[in-house]
Amino acid sequence: MSLLTALVVLVAACKQTPKNPADKETPTRGNIRIAVDDAYRLLADTEIAAFEGTYKYANITPVFAAEDSILQLFLADSVRLMITSRKLTENEEAFLKEKLIIARTTQIAWDGLAFVVNRSNPDSFIRYTELKGIFEGKISTWKELGRNPISGKLKVVFDNPRSSNVRMIMKEFNLAGPLPELCYSTNSNAEVIDYVEQHPEALGIISVNWVSDRDDSITHNFLRRVKVLGVTPKFDPDGEDFYKPHPAYIADKSYPFIREVYAISRESVMGLGRGFIQYLANDQGQRVVLKMGMLPSTMPIRLVQIEKE
Repeated sequence: MSLLTALVVLVAACKQTPKNPADKETPTRGNIRIAVDDAYRLLADTEIAAFEGTYKYANITPVFAAEDSILQLFLADSVRLMITSRKLTENEEAFLKEKLIIARTTQIAWDGLAFVVNRSNPDSFIRYTELKGIFEGKISTWKELGRNPISGKLKVVFDNPRSSNVRMIMKEFNLAGPLPELCYSTNSNAEVIDYVEQHPEALGIISVNWVSDRDDSITHNFLRRVKVLGVTPKFDPDGEDFYKPHPAYIADKSYPFIREVYAISRESVMGLGRGFIQYLANDQGQRVVLKMGMLPSTMPIRLVQIEKE
């Protein structure tokens, strides 16, 4: 190589634009696509915004869908991380191991199902045994509850027929067959709220993070449009004490419809997905969980009992 050629090569190399810091993925920078159960859309949106606000070279793109759909994306390697309310089964873990992938599961929260009704509905509570009767097909109208003047058939509305909310109700009441004919589905938790707002006879079932953050404009708007019912505890299903899905009542299990929330990664290296999971499980991420009306899984919570006079 001549001296002139060597100088030209050297000058060209010096003029190359440095690589974008986001090109090399680390736990706090890079690009990742994740799958999120639609039940946790608001939680995920808030956590992602906070994470990206802290780490300017991180870009997380969420895909929101029903539980079955996000699982298929995860198993097909279309996403490296998912947020869901159930762990992988032994068969699903074995499927991944055949591909030399070890899934890592981290619990990030405790969640509660919220039962919501139209603002015109005079009921502010419902008993655990009454809900059991509804899903077993023994109760089909509000009048059968003995305290509600709303006429016509009761309509129970879920977010999606393949959602985690449906699965939880089926598991809670040991339902083997299909749900009663009075059960309907929309396409999302937000659409459940829309439906309940427009139909006085409706009973909607959504994740608590949709109706808990009074400081957030979206959830506060939902709270103005529907009403959250109190429910009797499972240990006193016909009692007179009613609890709403507040973090304190999720913590002491007074509220009966609770479940875990997991972040599951299939990353083989310490990439952005695992960095995001660490953020979800640390103090900053857990404070967001609490703000969204859910119970943090790793941050200690102090419960204060107030004695009734």
